Amino acid sequence: MASQTAQIRDLTDVTAALTDAFGDRLSTAESIRDHHGHGEGWFASNPPDMVLFARSTEEVAQAMRICAAHALPVIPYGTGTSLEGHINAVKGGLSIDLSQMDAILEVNGEDLDCRVQAGVTREQLNDYLRDTGLFFPIDPGANASLGGMTATRASGTNAVRYGTMRENVLGLTVVTAEGRIIRTGGRARKSAAGYDLTRLFVGSEGTLGIVTEIQLRLYGIPESITSAVCQYPDLESAVNTVILAIQSGIPVARIELLDAVQMKACIQYSNLEGYEEKPTLFFEFHGTTAGAEEQAEQVRAISDEFGGSAFAWTAQVEDRNRLWKARHNAYFAAKALDPTKSALTTDVCVPISRLAECILETKQDADAEGLTAPIVGHVGDGNFHMLLLFDADDRAAQARVHDLVGRLNDRAITMGGTCTGEHGIGMGKIKYLEREHGEAVELMRTLKTAFDPQGILNPGKIIS
Repeated sequence: MASQTAQIRDLTDVTAALTDAFGDRLSTAESIRDHHGHGEGWFASNPPDMVLFARSTEEVAQAMRICAAHALPVIPYGTGTSLEGHINAVKGGLSIDLSQMDAILEVNGEDLDCRVQAGVTREQLNDYLRDTGLFFPIDPGANASLGGMTATRASGTNAVRYGTMRENVLGLTVVTAEGRIIRTGGRARKSAAGYDLTRLFVGSEGTLGIVTEIQLRLYGIPESITSAVCQYPDLESAVNTVILAIQSGIPVARIELLDAVQMKACIQYSNLEGYEEKPTLFFEFHGTTAGAEEQAEQVRAISDEFGGSAFAWTAQVEDRNRLWKARHNAYFAAKALDPTKSALTTDVCVPISRLAECILETKQDADAEGLTAPIVGHVGDGNFHMLLLFDADDRAAQARVHDLVGRLNDRAITMGGTCTGEHGIGMGKIKYLEREHGEAVELMRTLKTAFDPQGILNPGKIIS
């Protein structure tokens, strides 16, 4: 009883200190706490004790110092689009909402870089850049915050050509566990100066520090952007088209796979008239007008070898946007197949030579379990996603789903791949991280302890 009373008194003290510092931008309202206690994944909500709407790096640092003095957990929050429980407050504490830190601080057109606050979303940045002839290509499908994308090492549909956040973050401003403000990296395109702390924070999921500003690479908008769609008699033919296109060195910007179930969902949800419920590839080509057309023709020739049909490509912005909007809505389309069911979505990434084998075995596994499990993937880099629909009140169904996810992760790791290509570890894939990296996880734990000795930065994520 004494320890419980001490905990209550300590929470009262820290709440008072935070209220004195931030006034009504600190909220303990139940609805706001619940909103900040979960992302878009299948995990039940774990609300924080309070939520702070921060407006600057200095405010984040001030809040962090107060929380460190009271050993209160801190969870950074962007837009809430994460899928592996990254923002769940599993030990309570303070959720720091960075959405009001939405300033684009500088754009250096000649050097192709910019600096933004963590709450800026990728769509906001590209809207701002539209008249400059530049764009930021990393597109995870959701309108995520750039701070969140950095924290989860996001990638998405353009990664096959432009890489992931790891390749596109030049430097960071980070608030440490004790409330210090540090800056890593810079604007130079390369550096041999000291440890690469930037890459360490990219993908750390808020467990090593809170990212508040990001220096990003930018790219010139291509002269020509064309899209193409092709449908196949079976999954293996579609995936083999991808493998040969990549091995042939064709610089495709995007290659997205939708299996027959996912295509059915998208046809119904996004009104994709004229397409069949068959395995389908969406392509996008960037370059000069002649170059993009040449890439499309090269892929068409490969597609023909594997029985592809209805290969149709277009440079019309309206047609292209329609296709990619349907792709971005794939998650909601899949859920709409049975609105009464809950959905669990997961991802893995394998060497491209093993992609067909991994997808086909996974599809057979799901069919054997009698589960509706559409597959969609950024298959140009070996990454695919599976969404599983199940009855959340049926414990046996839940067990089958989790067992299938476990087999998928083990399958990917055995094939030389990873248990997650872009969703991250969060609280959902901790045991698979240990299977994938073995003894190296102990070194990760050592780093976590060195950066966060009290264990207050997003506890319960990545490291058990």
